[in-house]
Amino acid sequence: MVTQAPETRIVDSYRIACDGGGDALGHPRVWLMIPKETGWVECPYCDAKLIHKDFEGKV
Repeated sequence: MVTQAPETRIVDSYRIACDGGGDALGHPRVWLMIPKETGWVECPYCDAKLIHKDFEGKV
C-alpha cells in the first residue's frame, strides 16, 4: 500500500486558515500561524504543509 505525501501549499500570509478542502469531506477550519523564523507550518488535521511565499524553495 502506498501512502500519498501530504499536500504542500504556498501562501502569502503568515496567519492562514485550513479546512482540508473538499467541502464536506474536509475537516473543521483551523487558524494557523506560520513562524517567521521557519516560514512553514503543518496542519494538525490533514498534515498539509503551508509555506509562506518568502520561503518558497528554501524549505
